[in-house]
Parts: sequence; structure tokens; C-alpha cells
Amino acid sequence: MSKRRPKQAVKTTDVAARLRKALAKRTKAELTDVLVELAQEDCRMFRRLSTRFKLETPPAELVDATRRAIAEATDFDERDIGRNFSCDYDAYEEVQRNLARLVGMGQLRPAMELSLELIDQGSYQVEMSDEGLMAQDIEACLGAVMKALKKCDLPADEKTAWCVEMLRRDRVGFLCNRELQTLRKHFEMARP
Repeated sequence: MSKRRPKQAVKTTDVAARLRKALAKRTKAELTDVLVELAQEDCRMFRRLSTRFKLETPPAELVDATRRAIAEATDFDERDIGRNFSCDYDAYEEVQRNLARLVGMGQLRPAMELSLELIDQGSYQVEMSDEGLMAQDIEACLGAVMKALKKCDLPADEKTAWCVEMLRRDRVGFLCNRELQTLRKHFEMARP
């Protein structure tokens, strides 16, 4: 026997409006404390707030934050190997943003180190997925570092070694492959 339905749908309450009204009654200090507390408990919340409010970060902290973002971006459930699993695209955006910030701060060597970690962990994620949809995100993250490497005054041997190591760590053999090969040849020709 079917259940009877009410003739008129029950109006749902607007939770956001109630929250806005309750928050409007709080002081700025209370709201700040709550936001900081939420950000400390939830790394995604922290990422959103630091992006929105353009939080200044010293290079050492930025390196640590980027390392965490790489781990979050490339993490996946090993039970999903061979499937088209989801990944944390917000974390990939943070990696891209942070690598560009490090380059902008003149911290190219730490950015190069982090790029090695990214290609190692990211290519493993691509290899284990069905379609490797995150490959483009990984390449986008590496763009700022490769662009800066072309213009920097690091020794050609160091730049060549980085390109070789990037190519070696790429488990799938196609992440920024053409660009890295081109850079490597250019740096080899520039050796004294």
C-alpha cells in the first residue's frame, strides 16, 4: 500500500540565512577565532582561507605547505588502482600556486626539489589510474619551474642534472617529456 503524501510541500528553511544572522551578532574577534580554529582543524579550509586572503608565507613554511599539498594531491586509495579515481584538484592548484610563489621569491632550488617529488608521486598516481586525468594538472604545476629554469643563472650542469632526474622519475614517461628533453639539450649545449 502506498503512503499518502501531503498536498503541499513543506518549505525548507534557509540554513545560510540563519547562519548569516547568527554570525552578524558576533564580534570580529569571535569570528576570527572561529575561522582560525576551523583552519587548524581542516587543511582544506586553511587552503581556501589562505588563498582568499593572500596569506604571506615565509619560504620555509611555503616549502612545507607545498610538500603537504603534493601528498594530498597525489594521494589515492590503492583499492581503486586501475580505475578512474578522484583526486584533490584543489591541492594541485595549491602546488601550482606555491611553486610559482617560490620561484617569484627567488627560491628556485627548493622549487626544483619539490618538482622532483611531484613528478615522482604524481606519475605514480597517473600510472595507477585508469585514464590519468591528473597529468595535465601535474604539467601545469611544473610550468613555472621550467620557465624559471630557462632564465636563471644556475650552472648548466645543475640544470641538466635536474632535467635528467625529472625524466628518470617520471614513471609514465610522458609528463613534460618534450619540454624536459628540449631543456636538457639546451643546457648541455650551454656547458663550458
